[in-house]
Amino acid sequence: MRKREENRRQTGTFYERKAGEYLEKQGYKILEYNYRCRAGEIDIVARDGEYLVFCEVKYRKDNKKGTPLEAVTLQKQRTISRCAMFYIMERGLDGEACRFDVAGITGSGEKIELIRNAFPYME
Repeated sequence: MRKREENRRQTGTFYERKAGEYLEKQGYKILEYNYRCRAGEIDIVARDGEYLVFCEVKYRKDNKKGTPLEAVTLQKQRTISRCAMFYIMERGLDGEACRFDVAGITGSGEKIELIRNAFPYME
């Protein structure tokens, strides 16, 4: 089980970096990968113009269990929202314009689907 978890983490890291490269090509400035706090984790924190962006990256080998974008459940949205609040508080960024984006990657990762402003802040 430990080996499987390690492989999943390596796969996740690989595709998070791939999404980060894609975001940079879209004009984003990556501030941080894998921000962790007691509420959970955010895959990518970036700046896109005036916006502080919290981006969730989801990878699926295929769509048998649904698309990557469908995997960002309400519970996951709440977790990301809480983490974003911690990030903002820790860095004194109150009043910053923020949004939540989702990057979905399927297959070999050649095609990345980016949803800007994918969901609102969730309490």
